[in-house]
Amino acid sequence: MQLNKKKNMALLIDTAFLFVALFDGWPYGFFTLLRFIVFASSAYIAWISYEAQKEKWVWIFGFLAVLFNPFIVIHLDREIWSIIDFIVGIFMIVSVFALKLGQKTQSHGVL
Repeated sequence: MQLNKKKNMALLIDTAFLFVALFDGWPYGFFTLLRFIVFASSAYIAWISYEAQKEKWVWIFGFLAVLFNPFIVIHLDREIWSIIDFIVGIFMIVSVFALKLGQKTQSHGVL
């Protein structure tokens, strides 16, 4: 599977979880799962952005990985998390189109 397809799949799964979280009635375990999924995807996209030398994207997705990390939880009110979830969900959709990762090419130079 191409790198852009993997990235897009991760972003769209994140987006789905972030938008579903906007509805009331979810148990706390759902939000823990949301944190794990967004953390893992953001860390993965930060890593592949680093490999593609897209420094701006490394910082953005690195920040998102820290924000959503499930190990050291950032405690905010539910209303604030709803706003964050909505904004990050929109950002993830935009990132599907804005973040383009080129295929790595091997250079076959002669010494």
